[in-house]
Amino acid sequence: MRLLVIEDESRIAEILRPPLEQAGFAVDFVHLCADGRVALASHAYDAAILDLGLPDGDGLDLLEDLSEHAAMRSQSSC
Repeated sequence: MRLLVIEDESRIAEILRPPLEQAGFAVDFVHLCADGRVALASHAYDAAILDLGLPDGDGLDLLEDLSEHAAMRSQSSC
């Protein structure tokens, strides 16, 4: 499984990486909402861990954007 972690606190990212990788996950880390959008647009992820308070935006807004995008994709494939 491939995970994306969107977290601006380097220390938290450092704490998360070892157990996730030891559990067999391939993990990519980004620090900003903008970087998360780029990563999600360019790679297929099985799941994401999202910080809600990021320097360039609200993680909940990013989640809402992703949800709307996914809904539009599923409607267009019908």
